[in-house]
Amino acid sequence: MATKQQEKSQQTMQELMGAAISLFGSKGFASTSVAEITDKAGYAKGSFYRHWNSKDELFLQIIEQKFKRYRATRHDKIREAHDLDEAMNIIWDFLETILGDKDWSSIFLEFTVYSATSEPLRKLMNKSDYRLSNRVFADLVREHVETDFPPEKIGALNTAMFEGYLIHRALGTQVLDLADVRRAAIDMALKNGTKQG
Repeated sequence: MATKQQEKSQQTMQELMGAAISLFGSKGFASTSVAEITDKAGYAKGSFYRHWNSKDELFLQIIEQKFKRYRATRHDKIREAHDLDEAMNIIWDFLETILGDKDWSSIFLEFTVYSATSEPLRKLMNKSDYRLSNRVFADLVREHVETDFPPEKIGALNTAMFEGYLIHRALGTQVLDLADVRRAAIDMALKNGTKQG
């Protein structure tokens, strides 16, 4: 059972994370300072640094928590998939859930690009806890792939299509429609991963 101090510490963390998400959504990740996060949450800077060493570390924890929630809904459904088409549709339903949180998908895209400038962050972002990992994707579809086409490639291609769509959406090109990207991604997976493809 958690002590009152542990509960207070957890509440402080959640309030700081909530303030950060709000500010990241309105100002962007790079333009938001730790001081602004603590001011918005009503805490001193020391409260922030008791939980995280940097804004990067805070954001990684936010990503991990968000993805755990998103993945929890996907996990049960994917186990019931009967074929690759059904598995891919469940995965794209999951991806659309991420897109439904417009501020979040924009912030995630900004942080992904930002992480490319730092070797330690780039390594962390390639772990499955922090992004749409090729390995996790491959594990989700592996039992439904009927050909020798590597499931990791299906994962990498779908991730590239999804993240490419995020870029187009952020730029407001309005050339690509999510339904088009979803259909192209699923068609590509079926063409390469099924015998009738």
